[in-house]
Amino acid sequence: MESNAIANPLQAIKYTRGNLQLLDQRLLPFQTVYLEVPDVKAAWTQIRDMVVRGAPAIGCTGALAMAVELNNHKDAGKAFSSVQEAVDFINTTLDYLVTSRPTAVNLADAAAKLKAATSAAAAAPAATPTSVCGAVIAAAEAFLEEDIAANKAMGATGAAALLSAARAAGRGVGGRLRVLTHCNTGSLATAGFGTALGVIRALHEQGALEHAFCTETRPYNQGARLTAFELAHDGLPATLICDSAAAALMAAGQVDAVVVGADRVVANGDTANKIGTKSLSISASHFGIPFFIAAPTTTLDPELPSGEHIVIEQRPQEEVTHFRGVRVAAEGVNVWNPSFDVAQAPLIAGIITEKGMIPKKEGAFQVRDFMSQLGLWQPPAPAPAPAQDPTSSTPSSSTAAATPAGFRALDCESVRHFVAARPGLQQRVGPADSVESWSVREVGDGNINFVFILEGPAGGLCVKQALPYVRCVGEDWPLTQDRMRIESEALAEEAACCPEHVPAVHLYDPAMALMAMRYLAPPYIILRRGLVAGRTYPQLAPHMGSFLAKTLFHTSLIRLDSSTFRSKVARFSNDAMCRLTEQVIFTEPLMAAKNNRWTSPQLDADVAALQSDPAARAALSGLKGLFCGRPQALLHGDLHTGSIMVTESETAVIDPEFAFYGPMAFDVGKILANLLLAYFAAEGHEATEGAGARQEQKAWLLSCIRDTWEGFSSLFLQLWGQLGGAGDLYPAALVAGEALEACQREFMGQLWHETVQFMGAFIIRRIVGIAHVADLESIADPDTRAACERRALRFGRRLLVEGSRGSAPLAAVADLTREAEVAK
Repeated sequence: MESNAIANPLQAIKYTRGNLQLLDQRLLPFQTVYLEVPDVKAAWTQIRDMVVRGAPAIGCTGALAMAVELNNHKDAGKAFSSVQEAVDFINTTLDYLVTSRPTAVNLADAAAKLKAATSAAAAAPAATPTSVCGAVIAAAEAFLEEDIAANKAMGATGAAALLSAARAAGRGVGGRLRVLTHCNTGSLATAGFGTALGVIRALHEQGALEHAFCTETRPYNQGARLTAFELAHDGLPATLICDSAAAALMAAGQVDAVVVGADRVVANGDTANKIGTKSLSISASHFGIPFFIAAPTTTLDPELPSGEHIVIEQRPQEEVTHFRGVRVAAEGVNVWNPSFDVAQAPLIAGIITEKGMIPKKEGAFQVRDFMSQLGLWQPPAPAPAPAQDPTSSTPSSSTAAATPAGFRALDCESVRHFVAARPGLQQRVGPADSVESWSVREVGDGNINFVFILEGPAGGLCVKQALPYVRCVGEDWPLTQDRMRIESEALAEEAACCPEHVPAVHLYDPAMALMAMRYLAPPYIILRRGLVAGRTYPQLAPHMGSFLAKTLFHTSLIRLDSSTFRSKVARFSNDAMCRLTEQVIFTEPLMAAKNNRWTSPQLDADVAALQSDPAARAALSGLKGLFCGRPQALLHGDLHTGSIMVTESETAVIDPEFAFYGPMAFDVGKILANLLLAYFAAEGHEATEGAGARQEQKAWLLSCIRDTWEGFSSLFLQLWGQLGGAGDLYPAALVAGEALEACQREFMGQLWHETVQFMGAFIIRRIVGIAHVADLESIADPDTRAACERRALRFGRRLLVEGSRGSAPLAAVADLTREAEVAK
C-alpha cells in the first residue's frame, strides 16, 4: 500500500524539565496559544476549564504538573525535611489533581502510578526527600513517550481490526474505508498521534482511508473545532457533519466503520465517551456497521463492573442556553447537559488497545482477564473464612480482610468534603460555593454500615460506607469491606432486571469501601418505620412481587446459559457475609450463644424449650444446608422491611450487601417473615393506642403476604413461559407442553414449602438472636412485648418444622394467614 506519513504533527503538550505548556484548545482553530502551567493549582484549573482535554492528555498533564511542582517549588525535594513529609505532600497533591475531572480514568491512573513510584522510592534503602522526588519526576516524564508509543501501536492494531471487520460486513470502497469518528481523539487529546484518530491516521498512512467523517460534538464543539482542524492540518480527506446527521449518513451508505475514543472502559466493556457516543453505537448496530473503541490500557477500569457505575459529569447549563455570552434559549427552561454517555458492550465490535484487542465473550468484553494476563490488574484476594468456635460471640480478629490502602472512615464533616471534591457527585447536591451550607446527617440504623445523607440546593445524595467490622459490635468483630463491591454490583444486576424498584448508583470507590447513590427523599420512608407507625402501603405487594419475580428469574439457570450462570455465581461469592448469616440465623438462635438476647425473664422458658427442641434443630440444620448448597439465583440476601423504601405509590429496594447466589425461598421468605413480625407486633401497639387501632393494618399485612406471593409466583411463571426455554435448566427442546407444566408445579410447590420454613427461621432469629426488629422492640412494656413475641415465636417454630404441609401454594397462603390469626 502507498504511504502517507504525516509531517509536523500537532502538540497539545510541550514539556522540558521545570517547564510545562498547554495548547489552549478552547481557542482553536482560530488562535494557537500555549499557556504556562507553573504549578499544580494552575494545572487543576486548566484541566477543569478544558484548556487541555482528552483522557490521555489529561493524565499526562496531571503527571507533568506534579513534576513541575516538585522541581520548581520544592527544589526537587530539598524543601522537605523528611521522606514522610515529601510522601504526604505528593499523595495529597495527587488526590487534589484527580478532583479536576472524575469521568476520565487516566488522570486517576496517572496519580496511582505516581503514588506507587513514591512509595517504592520512599521504601528504598537510604531514601531521601530528593531521591523520592527525583523518582516521581522521572516517572511523570515517562508518561509522554509511553503515550505516543502506545498510540502508534494502537493505530496499527486498530487499522487492521477495522479493515477486517469492514470486509467481513461487505463494506469498503476498493479496500479503502469511510470512517466516522466522534469528539477529538488525536494529537490534541493525547501526547501525540491519537487513539481513535490515530487509527484513522494509520489507515491513511497505509493508503486504506477513503474518507473520514467527524461530528461537531458537544461540549465546546470539539469535533468541529479540533478534530476537523487536525484532519485539515494533516491533509486527510474529511467531512464535518452535525451530530444529529450521523444516522442519516449511515443510512445513505457512506460509513463503513465507526471508531471513537474513551474516557473510561469498565470491566464488561461498557464505555463512557463524549455525549452522543451511545447514539452512534445504536445507529451503527441498526445499520450493521462495525463500531469500535480505541483506548489505551490506562483508560481501562476493571474495578467498575458495568456502565451503570460510571460517574457522568454535568456541564454548566449556559453551554446550551447561551451563544457567545448571549442567551438564545427561553428563560425558565430546565437544562440537562451531561458531558458523557455510555455505549453498552453488546453494541461494540471491538476495543482496541496498544496491547491488542480485548477478547469478547457472550456480549461482554473480558477486561479483567485481559488486564490480568498483562500484569496490569490483580483480582482482590478473597476474604479468609472465619475459623472459630461457633459458641463464641464474635469471629476472631485475625480473620479480618485487609483494609484497602487509602481507606479512612468518614464522618458527617469529612463526607461533605469527599463529595465536594468529586464534581460528578457535588453537582447532585449543590454548586461548589454552597458546600458549607449542605445538610449532612448519618442515618444508618442497620447493624453493619454507616449511611450519610447530604442535601443542598441541587438535591440530595446518599453515601454508604463499609467499615472493616460489624458496626453494632465494633472492632472485635471484623468484617470484609468487599461487601461494598458486592452491594454495588448487586444493585446494578437488580437494576438491569427491575429498574423501576432499584435506585441508581452514581459511584463505587473500592479504596474507600464506599458507594454513592440516589437519595430517596421524603416522602420516601423506610418501610419498617412506616409499619411501626401503623401505616399501610397498597402498592407494596404488587411491587415486591414484581421485584422478586424479575430479579430471581432473570438471574437463574432457568433464564441463563450455564456458563454465564457459573460466572455470576463466582462473581457474587460473598463468603464472609454468608458465614455471618449462617452464624446468626442458622446456628446461634437454637443454641447457647453469647450473641443471643430476648425479653427476659418473660421468655426464658419459651426460649429454653425451643433450643432443646430436636425437630426445630433438625429443620434449621436442613435450611442451613439449603442456604449453603443451592445457588438458584442472585439473592438480595437481606430483604427485610428495613431494606425497602416506600411512598404511597412507589417502592425501592436498597442495601443488598448480603447478595449471593442461593435458594430463591430465602429472599421470598425473609420479606414475608418481616411482614408477619409487623403483624404480631401490631397487637402490642394496640395496647397503648387503644383496642382495634391496628385492625386495618393487621388485615392489610395478612393480605399483603398473600398478594406478594401470588404476584411473585404469577409473574415468575409468566416470565418462565416467555423466556425460560432459552435457559439451560429447562430448555424448550427438552421441556415443553405437559412436561413443562409438571416441572413448574413441582418447582413452585417446593419453593413455597421452603419459603414457609425460611419464614419460621427468620421469625425465631429476630426474637432470640443478636439483631431484633423495631416493630417489637418499640413496644415499651416488656410484658406486652413478650406476649407478642411468644405468639410469634410459637408460630415461627410451626412454620420452621412443618413448612407448607403439602398444601398447594395459594391455599397454603390462606391457611397461613388464618393460623396467624389464631396463633394469639
